[in-house]
Amino acid sequence: MYARSWSSPAPDGSVGRPSFVTDHGLWDDERVAAAERVEAALDEVDFVRLVFGDPHGLARSKTLTADAFRSVLRNGMNFSPGPFLFDTGHAVAVDFLGDHGIGVDEIAGAGNFVLVPDPITFQVLPERGPRTAWVLGDEYLRDGTPHPLSSRAVLRRVVNRYAALGLQPVLGLEVEWYLTRRLDDEPGNQGNGFGLQGQAPRVTAVNAGYQFNLDAAYDTVAPITGPLGLHLRKLGLPLRSMEHESGPGQVETTFSPMTALDTADAMLLFRTVTKRFCARRGHHASFMSQPRLDAADPSGWHLNQSVVDLATGRNLFSAEGLSGGLSPNGKAYAEGLLTWARELFLLSVPTVNGYRRLAAEHALAPTRLGWSFEDRTAMLRVVGSGAGAHIENRVGEPCANPYLNIAAQLFAGLEGLTSQPADPQTAPRGEAPTENTETQPQTVPQTLAEALDAFRTGRADQLLGAPLAACMTKLKESELGRFTAWTSQTAPAPGQVTDWEQREYFGVY
Repeated sequence: MYARSWSSPAPDGSVGRPSFVTDHGLWDDERVAAAERVEAALDEVDFVRLVFGDPHGLARSKTLTADAFRSVLRNGMNFSPGPFLFDTGHAVAVDFLGDHGIGVDEIAGAGNFVLVPDPITFQVLPERGPRTAWVLGDEYLRDGTPHPLSSRAVLRRVVNRYAALGLQPVLGLEVEWYLTRRLDDEPGNQGNGFGLQGQAPRVTAVNAGYQFNLDAAYDTVAPITGPLGLHLRKLGLPLRSMEHESGPGQVETTFSPMTALDTADAMLLFRTVTKRFCARRGHHASFMSQPRLDAADPSGWHLNQSVVDLATGRNLFSAEGLSGGLSPNGKAYAEGLLTWARELFLLSVPTVNGYRRLAAEHALAPTRLGWSFEDRTAMLRVVGSGAGAHIENRVGEPCANPYLNIAAQLFAGLEGLTSQPADPQTAPRGEAPTENTETQPQTVPQTLAEALDAFRTGRADQLLGAPLAACMTKLKESELGRFTAWTSQTAPAPGQVTDWEQREYFGVY
């Protein structure tokens, strides 16, 4: 017996014309060299997952055979704009059949865009079964220009601004999430549809919780988190620690410092792989901030950040002398974060559910719009001194889009750095109480509606560009509108996580 040899035209019609990448000059020398290594490695894999992060921060992908990917590597592949058009519940938020109102002509009629692999992100997944690789892609319009709705392109633009000044941001991830055990294999598809989410995964807690960092509590999650940690290390992720937090099965995972784009790529890979790894072992991992579980403590995403002078290797946040603290540059960066905080808050806490963590009754919620040394109630916590001085922004929720959340931080910090440096004697904002209510420290937005209003009326387009700012507004208006309509009909108990939130976020995030 022999396998039939099927004849076919040249793959994607690419032979005899310049490739999409070459035609539009999309790669630097590093990526050209990486592509050659990728081509040599394709004989060792069966499939390649070509992935990008959508505006919600969810990984969208197509799985290609290794042979098909050989052409796609330099030509890209067509991809539907659906991930730009649907809100978190897969309801159509951007009218692609009428007046979409976001200023991207290709959206009309749901026309394809081109997803081009970034060869430096190519890696083989350490999994059993078919040999599968993962590679991130960048979104382009058909004329070769970066797609205006690309989150990764937003972060790249901000990083390039730092590089032009001889600076490099350094970031560290602290991510809290929930590990639960599945009770059944039901997919929860009954009643599902466009904007109608089916039953959330049915789960049970893996422990009772509320023994902070108790070694015995970690022991209950270790049969999953231990192998998961080894899996993450095999992926090359700089895993630093795993620990058990307060809630039942609540885990915090931290990573060593990385550059900005690597940090965002790592966050997307970490969340995607963690959910898949746990699901294959009868468990469910969720990065929803506060699941509808008994005694659930809300989860956060703390983003540690500093800036290095590339010429000297010096941390710009490091103060001179023995007193330590934060340098004038560090204070200016912090003031930039605070100045832009409310206008860009939506990019750090993008869901209805994420605002439950910011309720005033939660003791360690970063509700105060200020910065302080070692104060977990402030939005910005200054940690360390000397070369290790950095700012920990505590507001993010774990399911936020990593590219947009990080880009928002770096953009705002750079706006502060490039304005007049703060006075070296400046006290942390929001630390000293005052009787004047007009000068009292502001609080961060308390609801998605409040954050959306600040985003809509603010200057987010200076970071995102007008098309993506308009798209994000439509996506969040749709999500919030569906939640408001549901609550008006259901009248849920005040302060409790609703069934709507559980169905909307627990499975997908």
